[in-house]
Amino acid sequence: MSFRRAARAALAGSSRVSFVLVAAILVLAGLSASCGNSSSKSSASHNAYVTLPQKGSVALLHLNNSSGVLSLVAETPPVVGTSPTGLALDSSKKFLFVGNAAANTVSIFNVAGDGTLTLSGNATPVGAGPRSLVIDPSGKYLLITNNFADSVSVFSIDSASGALTNVGDFAAGPSPTDLKIAPAGNFVYVSNSNVGLITAFSLNTANGSLTPIAGSPFSAGAGVSGLAIDSGSHFLYAANASANTVSAFAINSGTGALSAISGSPYTVGTAPRAVGIDPSAAFLYVANQGSNNVSAFTIKAGTGELTTVTGSPFSAGTAPVFVLAEPAGQFLYVGNQSSTNVTGFSYDATTGKLTAISGSPFTVGSAPGAMAIVH
Repeated sequence: MSFRRAARAALAGSSRVSFVLVAAILVLAGLSASCGNSSSKSSASHNAYVTLPQKGSVALLHLNNSSGVLSLVAETPPVVGTSPTGLALDSSKKFLFVGNAAANTVSIFNVAGDGTLTLSGNATPVGAGPRSLVIDPSGKYLLITNNFADSVSVFSIDSASGALTNVGDFAAGPSPTDLKIAPAGNFVYVSNSNVGLITAFSLNTANGSLTPIAGSPFSAGAGVSGLAIDSGSHFLYAANASANTVSAFAINSGTGALSAISGSPYTVGTAPRAVGIDPSAAFLYVANQGSNNVSAFTIKAGTGELTTVTGSPFSAGTAPVFVLAEPAGQFLYVGNQSSTNVTGFSYDATTGKLTAISGSPFTVGSAPGAMAIVH
């Protein structure tokens, strides 16, 4: 072979080797980028808050978007003698309001971009035994049940500072416990646990005043506690802790009056404390404090009737006191008072069946009181 031909062959071979090397590098780079994106995606999270009544503080948690895993990030400094229980996050995500059941006050926290909390000024005095805090859909008013004062307090919210101004205190029957506002924003419902009743109001969105609904209060079951309303404002469900049942009601869209749904009340576990509905309004979940589990039901569209989900009830921690569906519609969280943790579940969007999240239950540092998820 001539020198010239040999040189050409060598160059051709070198080019082929170079091409293979370049291609390999590009493949590896693509894999690296892919892994990096996957890692970034899997580590993305949003925030959640849990009150810790025994510690006198509020915990900040990260909720992993893809796995549902909860990670404890920080806690506010403990304040003795407060017993923070109910909480509500405003729609702008700038302020977190926390009811201090032992101090008869509401603390206002500024929410930083990373979710950390900073106390804003002095706590606002409210009625005796603040229990449940809810912000109306317009974002203008904060409503609070005062368990020992037998009233509901309504405060207007300053959108710039979060400061609260009392609109009025309204008689709400004996031992008002939980409070829910229909997503339509026009009706308010309060559970009266000591007398097995539900007190109902219409809400004037112009001034925040409450007016009793005709026929109120409505009969529920013994020890009625937690309430839940579907996203369409069609149905209300109530956990009856002493009766071991859940009452189901249809909501009259014009008057707000409640009427029992066929089959109500429904039998659940022992001492049901709280109820929650998934964002699609297809499933109802009940936290049974006495039997340490969660009862699950499908909600029949149009009628609100309940049917037990196959496999229900599902095991939770010890003494579950709240159940909350994640707004994105993937996960469900149950706060366990005696085991001082939060159980996390994913749920089947077709059947409603619950499956424990890997790593669940998750520590929150103390017995949880209530939970709010940022969305």
